[in-house]
Amino acid sequence: MVVTILCASIVSSAIRVADPWTKAVVLRLGKFRSLEGPGLFFIIPLIETIPYWLDTRVLTSSFKAEKTLTKDTVPVDVDAVLFWKIIDPQKAALAVADYQAAISWASQTALRDVIGKTMLSDMLEGRDKISSVLQLIIDQRTEPWGINVISVEVKDVLIPSSLEDAMSMQAQAERERQARVILGESELQVAAKFGEAAKTYANNPVALHLRAMNMLYEGLKANSTIVIVPSSAVETMQLGGLAGLTALTMGIGQDKALAVANSETGAVEPPNADAAAATGAPTLR
Repeated sequence: MVVTILCASIVSSAIRVADPWTKAVVLRLGKFRSLEGPGLFFIIPLIETIPYWLDTRVLTSSFKAEKTLTKDTVPVDVDAVLFWKIIDPQKAALAVADYQAAISWASQTALRDVIGKTMLSDMLEGRDKISSVLQLIIDQRTEPWGINVISVEVKDVLIPSSLEDAMSMQAQAERERQARVILGESELQVAAKFGEAAKTYANNPVALHLRAMNMLYEGLKANSTIVIVPSSAVETMQLGGLAGLTALTMGIGQDKALAVANSETGAVEPPNADAAAATGAPTLR
């Protein structure tokens, strides 16, 4: 009975099963024998042992650097994520005591080195570039351990709150500067158009006269107030002195009276053509 139980225990300890993503490191009398798995495999009890079961899937590790000075001496906190995979389980088991801790420390030191060589502006604008540099450095350090770094992603870059306020003020000042530059360019374009219009009116006095009459008529019609017109402008528009201005004002008054009556009755009638003709103002149709 005892012999049967002993044989059964020996046989059961000799049978091993590895998951599809697992590699078993088998040592025989303290020396590396083979990598087993996935599936069913056998070992010699008391002679062979399995010290490591290694996961060959893609693994993730988060790491960060706190209060690390950039190249322009700004303290920042940076959080990142490392995606890596064991490609040589034998090296991962035999070349390094604890490959997960080794990867964590290698990632943190690489991140601090990159931060110390990078300006804050480049770090805030070029996270992809920093991630690529980190991936290259960490992969070079972990390659002797049989580990491949797939990618590195920088999650967040935290800067002091006082510096955030200063950067916000700087960005606001930059936006105001751009707005003033755009306004100045618009003024230049408007001045250029006015110059072209002045050349057109200089060669065509009739057009200038009609434009001046239209501006005066629209101003009096909209505001219903007294407008002081220089004598030179009166002569240019050929209003005929006080009589012409009086006729123009009367015509505008009649137009407003007709507009009020039409709004009450719902009818639409043309403005006083005689008054407009007497003043030289254009008739609205």
